[in-house]
Amino acid sequence: MGAEQQDIPLAVRKLKERDPNGVAEVISFRGETTVVLPRNRLLNLAELLKSDPELDFAFLSDMTAVDRFPIEPRFEVNYHLTSLTYRQRLRLQVRVTTKDASVPSVTGIWPTANWHEREIWDLMGVRFEGHPNLTRILMPDDWEGHPHRKDYPVEGYR
Repeated sequence: MGAEQQDIPLAVRKLKERDPNGVAEVISFRGETTVVLPRNRLLNLAELLKSDPELDFAFLSDMTAVDRFPIEPRFEVNYHLTSLTYRQRLRLQVRVTTKDASVPSVTGIWPTANWHEREIWDLMGVRFEGHPNLTRILMPDDWEGHPHRKDYPVEGYR
């Protein structure tokens, strides 16, 4: 293996081997690696990261969303993965537009995603297709809109 191959984290190499078109971008910053995936590749590649014994990203430590308004694609959904076995971290990122703000649910891969996905939907309005119970978790059931969006009125809707 060449020196430049060794600089690429094993997880990134395996993702590219599994699906050469599945990795849209790799961002390395301050010792952290972010892999940007197309939405339609998320489930397949997430399953690989969890099930491959050389990677063992069995722990979804956190999920977050970022509203980049007015830039499109507007939303970034970030999955913070940890391999306790190998003491490694990896961030997956899926970007979606305002008009199609939905991502497949990863609750079938990491059950802890259940509440994370509900919180992101409740506050940001990103839908998680296939989620078993995508209902509000923090805001009242009759709340209008998603208060963490950058275009949400400071005083709420009237």
